[in-house]
Amino acid sequence: MKHGNRPSLYGQLQAALLCYGNESIALLPGGTLVLQGVPETFEAPPPFQFVHNRWRCEAYHYAGLLPWLQENKLRNQVARWQRLKLSLHDPREPHDYQLEALEAWLAAEKRGSVVIPTGAGKTFIALHAMQKVNASTVVLVSTVSLLYQWYVVLTNMFQTEIGVYYHAEKKILPITVTTYHSAGDLMAEHGNEFRLLICDEVHHLPAKTWGEAALMTPAPYRLGLTATYPAEEEQLGERWRLADLLGPIVYTKRIEELLGKQLADYRTQRIRVNLTPTERAEYDTTHDIYTSYIRERRLRSTHGPNWLHELFRLSAFDTQARQALLARQRLWEIIEGCQEKLSMLEQLLREYAHERILIFTESNALAYQLSRQYLIPAITHETGVAERKHILESFQAGHYRALITAKVLNEGIDVPEAKVAIVLGGSSSKREYIQRLGRILRKKELKQAVLFEILARKTIEESKAQRRRVPKEEC
Repeated sequence: MKHGNRPSLYGQLQAALLCYGNESIALLPGGTLVLQGVPETFEAPPPFQFVHNRWRCEAYHYAGLLPWLQENKLRNQVARWQRLKLSLHDPREPHDYQLEALEAWLAAEKRGSVVIPTGAGKTFIALHAMQKVNASTVVLVSTVSLLYQWYVVLTNMFQTEIGVYYHAEKKILPITVTTYHSAGDLMAEHGNEFRLLICDEVHHLPAKTWGEAALMTPAPYRLGLTATYPAEEEQLGERWRLADLLGPIVYTKRIEELLGKQLADYRTQRIRVNLTPTERAEYDTTHDIYTSYIRERRLRSTHGPNWLHELFRLSAFDTQARQALLARQRLWEIIEGCQEKLSMLEQLLREYAHERILIFTESNALAYQLSRQYLIPAITHETGVAERKHILESFQAGHYRALITAKVLNEGIDVPEAKVAIVLGGSSSKREYIQRLGRILRKKELKQAVLFEILARKTIEESKAQRRRVPKEEC
């Protein structure tokens, strides 16, 4: 979108008025709709509130206000999005469930979230949604890596120039991809240039600062995509509710409904190993330092699910808190890199020597250690774009039989076909577990996928895994 001789921001705002006599509604910087020339005695409809001598509300209420604007015959110039003529250059026919998801979203007035497993084609649904809307669209993603991936897909599928907006480049076009981190700045000044808002990996959106981006745009059409919709407790307190920002869940498909059809069938296997006597002695000593502080300060009882955040806060000025935090970090280093885990990894690498294998670690340090030891390429957040592209393409071509990653391939990134995943370390969250499982479920042949989770006995890892147990019907 070339701005050329476009008027100043103030001039744009003056042009973005809904005029009715001396009364109007304007979109101000920061994503606020304001009634102008309207006294406090005016009966403005919800959600307007009279603040600082004006009736105001957030821009995301725009779609709900349209009937009122039309009823009062107000001339609508708030929206600045463009109509497009998108042609989708993709010979693939959508699966039945993808068509069902699209139809459900259209029936919900083009608002709401679609929840389907990793590898089931969420991006493909979004492409068809964009074609249906045929207007300026902004896509929000969680990482710069995903931004690059969406940029390539959109460029190839629509064969048009695509804008990107993040810390290194700010090019705004009728179709633009941005990160959640940068979206607030984009929406504050350009939110009314997009008719469709697509939020990939939408479970990130409830975060306080990221959710504000959805508030600041008047985009009437909104689509959320995820394999792991956040639970109700993840949308409480200072976090936003997705139903308020985007609309309700309009379609859900679980893994077991697609297994053996669009997704490969799978099995999971937990392998328990022991710490060596030396590892156990260090573990027990370190565990005492960690748990003693947690108990003495009663962090779990006083701060509930936010106890770890409180520990981080205290560690900035409390020496004992800092020692406890370092002890916690060391516990996970002992668990993740224990001798028997690495021996089991070596055994699995030999057993599945003819399969493509993904190895998940929690830390970069272990990823690099294993990479050097077994001559297996590693991808971490430090891996550059060109190197990452080369590694993934070589893995796809079969030049590499295994790939190690420290968290960065958990989510979103298209990973070449693999049938074996080995988890050496990770959090207790169901979301991370399901995302890692999704990495091996893309179906290209009739072969069962398998996820091995190697756990250290009698450690905090084992108890966390038990609490996180995810049956197939929950995936």
